Amino acid sequence: MSEGVAQLRHEGSQRQVVVAGAIAGLVSRFVIAPLDVIKIRLQLQIHSLSDPTNPHGRLTHSTLGTLRQILHEEGLPGLWKGNIPAELMYLAYGSVQFSAYTSMSHILESLPPPYTLPNSGVSFLSGAAAGAAATTATYPLDLLRTRFAAQGRARVYPSIRACVAHIAQHEGAGGFFRGLGAGVSQIVPYMGLFFASYEALKPVVAESPVPLPFGTSDAAAGVVASVLSKTAVYPLDTTRKRLQVQGPMRDRYVDGRIPAYKGVVSTVTSIWRHEGRRGLYRGLTVSLLKAAPASAVTMWTYERAMASMLAWEEERVDA
Repeated sequence: MSEGVAQLRHEGSQRQVVVAGAIAGLVSRFVIAPLDVIKIRLQLQIHSLSDPTNPHGRLTHSTLGTLRQILHEEGLPGLWKGNIPAELMYLAYGSVQFSAYTSMSHILESLPPPYTLPNSGVSFLSGAAAGAAATTATYPLDLLRTRFAAQGRARVYPSIRACVAHIAQHEGAGGFFRGLGAGVSQIVPYMGLFFASYEALKPVVAESPVPLPFGTSDAAAGVVASVLSKTAVYPLDTTRKRLQVQGPMRDRYVDGRIPAYKGVVSTVTSIWRHEGRRGLYRGLTVSLLKAAPASAVTMWTYERAMASMLAWEEERVDA
């Protein structure tokens, strides 16, 4: 196994992995929060600008147009709507993701012959398992993030506590997991492809004679891996967002004409039938703009946080 492939899996204790993952998640979320809100708004817009039946003529389907609209109607804080549950989600997600990834890697690498897997197989399966575990564990927070980000000037829920109480009362426990099937279906191939691409690209990028635009091989490899993986699974992300705002309040979000959806397959079919392929990829541009800095910041922060903790541990032992 090459040093580059082994690095992410074997550096640090389980506690250090959890702490570094949590720090990476928090920093990443804060940086990309405005792009996340814009992406969600675009994914939930159903009608084209030329649709005469669109009751929300002010809606725009461009990234810059959506940004200007939010700033004009909701002010700068509008770009951070849903940030509290999102920060909590990223805090927990980063910890669970990296912890599950390293744990699954150790398990898979200890398989005896003839069950031994190649490095690429270990990376893919470990990333997929980590993504599924982290998505399931933090999904209610993801749903809350989406519902608050989808609010326009008119507030649908006055507070997080009120939102939780309303969902529990009117939608039951299952209401907190609307669209989980799409989330897991998306994150398993995404994280598998991301970690496999990241660990394969990192040693290659590190030896590149061309100056790196993102400063380090960690960040550059994270950007490329994230863009490739995100594009492949994006329709499932749109499906997840449409399902997350289902329920008795769906006509009160920014686009009040969000149809009623029931499942992953029927949602994908409905979007394809009524909005075409573009409907499934609505917001992809801003999603890629978000994915690049998010992954770069996440991996860069994780590696730096881990290096700092290892250096501190070494100094403490030497002392």
